Amino acid sequence: MENFLNVMYFLGDVPAAGDLVGITFWIGTMAMMAASAFFFLSLNAVDAKWRSSILVSGLITFIAAVHYMYMRDAHAAGDNTIVFRYVDWILTVPLMCVEFYLILRAAGATKSHLTHLVVASTIMLVTGFIGEAGTMAGGAALWGLFSGIAYFYIVYMIKFGELAKLAASAGGAVESAHKTLSLFVIIGWAIYPIGYMAGTDGWYDVIDAFIPNMEVIYNIGDSINKIGFGLVVYNLAVSK
Repeated sequence: MENFLNVMYFLGDVPAAGDLVGITFWIGTMAMMAASAFFFLSLNAVDAKWRSSILVSGLITFIAAVHYMYMRDAHAAGDNTIVFRYVDWILTVPLMCVEFYLILRAAGATKSHLTHLVVASTIMLVTGFIGEAGTMAGGAALWGLFSGIAYFYIVYMIKFGELAKLAASAGGAVESAHKTLSLFVIIGWAIYPIGYMAGTDGWYDVIDAFIPNMEVIYNIGDSINKIGFGLVVYNLAVSK
């Protein structure tokens, strides 16, 4: 009983039935924690060359779980969660880009490819935060443009550029995993620019009329993207 109470204290109080944002924060926290435990415990079940990829998958979901606990508490207190989200993303999104390098390293991916992915993802997030926080001149549209350019550069690298060619040359399970991870970036990450536009002032204010609660979409999308990324890598590791 004491251990159960300690776990419940760690997880926090269950949100009210009508608090959809709080509920998705709570479910997201538990899902990320469970995924982290799964990935870390799976390290010895895969070949040594894939352990770095599985470890990174576990780190992504673990970092997200910790930030989700803070965001859940901030939401319960009526505070804004945007800073916590960007702190989470500035750590987890570059790590998600690292996964492309790790699975293609044997196919010829270089540290230059890794650097380009990490730098582009960092620029995407930093400029996005500046635009959403309104801390510098230029307006949300300008900083959003910079962030979008960095995002499309990542898409180009993994879908049409050298990394796509390396995946095609590797073939088999590696190519399949690369294509699936690319779909996560192209489709799954699409919620973030939509959320950016919904959360900032500009000509795209009309988006607010079609999105009832962006926090819920962020929470569900984050969980699917981060856990899904890891499961694709895990499937690749066990298939090999």
